[in-house]
Amino acid sequence: MRVYKYRPVRFYVATFLGTWIFWFWASVTSRIDNGGSFSFALMALGLFMPPAVAVFMVLTSKSDALKQDFRKKLVEVFRIKPSVLVAAILLFALVIVISILLSTLFGQSLEQFALAEFSFSIGGMSTLLLFVVVAFLEELGWRGYITDALASTMTWWKATLIFGLFWSLWHLPLFFIPGTYQYGILQISPIYMVNFFVSILPLSFFFTWVYVKTSRSSLACMIFHFSVNFFQERVGMTDTTKCVQTFVLIVAAGIIVWRNKDLYFGTRHIGNLLGESRNPQ
Repeated sequence: MRVYKYRPVRFYVATFLGTWIFWFWASVTSRIDNGGSFSFALMALGLFMPPAVAVFMVLTSKSDALKQDFRKKLVEVFRIKPSVLVAAILLFALVIVISILLSTLFGQSLEQFALAEFSFSIGGMSTLLLFVVVAFLEELGWRGYITDALASTMTWWKATLIFGLFWSLWHLPLFFIPGTYQYGILQISPIYMVNFFVSILPLSFFFTWVYVKTSRSSLACMIFHFSVNFFQERVGMTDTTKCVQTFVLIVAAGIIVWRNKDLYFGTRHIGNLLGESRNPQ
């Protein structure tokens, strides 16, 4: 049987080039049409690049195993272990609670526990619907191809670090598009921009944990991705508290790695990802 060789460099070059062209273009047009339909279309095209590249690389791979694996990760609901998914969501919620409590040491208020209005809207689309679309499209690309592409030749620990770095940088153009969450925090302080980039690194370890523990379920990661975005926006945390949250996330990610050392540092999966879908760790 022909063994498929993943191509992570090709994926990242195509994804970044495509996304950044559309998003930087949108950063220009949005100042002309005030976030009109053309700017929204450009942003949508940029968001579609990760899944589009992933699907293209899978369909042109000439590997039946890769194609079947891609489909099964997306549609096999039984892969989702409720205990793992619920634990991840509750842990992230606990991170938020602890962050708010710690933030009071820096003059922040407990009123942050109150539900907040969504801080942004793009193209008139409901923010809640936007969260669903973003979670689906991003995870279709990230978990559909590139996460496995990296882990096929290295430990999940190293693959997660590399993925987190590129996932963070992928958002860069959004800081220059009026109406986005990233644009809003940049207008307040560059420190919050740096915090956004840094926070994605420990968060990536949460996603790897969910992904591997649910037999590499893209669908489980979509649900978790939506939950993270929802909590981040629906809970009234200040930008200062989100800086505190980054440190709490680092601690939480460290605990996850420490309690799952075999998962993150094991090598059994290397070169065998397409054959392990029925053998969750």
